Amino acid sequence: MNRFKTLTPSQMDRDTFVAAFADIYEHSPWVAETVYGAGVDDTLDDVEIMHVRMSQAMLAAGRDEQLALIQAHPDLAGRAAVRGELTAASTAEQAGAGIHECSPEEFARFTELNEAYKARFGFPFIMAVKGSDRYQILEAFEQRLHNTPEQEFARALAEINKIALFRLQAL
Repeated sequence: MNRFKTLTPSQMDRDTFVAAFADIYEHSPWVAETVYGAGVDDTLDDVEIMHVRMSQAMLAAGRDEQLALIQAHPDLAGRAAVRGELTAASTAEQAGAGIHECSPEEFARFTELNEAYKARFGFPFIMAVKGSDRYQILEAFEQRLHNTPEQEFARALAEINKIALFRLQAL
């Protein structure tokens, strides 16, 4: 995304804007498209305002679009991570939490929790892992398995919005 640093969001045409912000929300360029379609002005050059507008666009979407967004996220310490198939942002986020340093037993625990979580809720466990370590993530996994599906759906969207803010700040 370095090629976009010379332009501010308010200076971008639609295609450039969508390309620059397409993966702020994992594999969901529709969020950037929605923000652009609502009108671009110089307030979007502020990271916080951009985040608010993107968050509002995502939260205003229908449940099916939101569920697709949740399901676009990879499992934490899942098979895609082991095989090196994550987006660059997801790889960096998981590495920053030390997930790549898991022992075979810890990877097994992540796999077990990922499967239990998806069986219970129908979507992957999502957590903005920046500032957390793998032990804190495992603890959150175990605690959140006791939530209701409605609580976890809302929590997933809130965590996705945190991830989006971290990604915008990194740009």
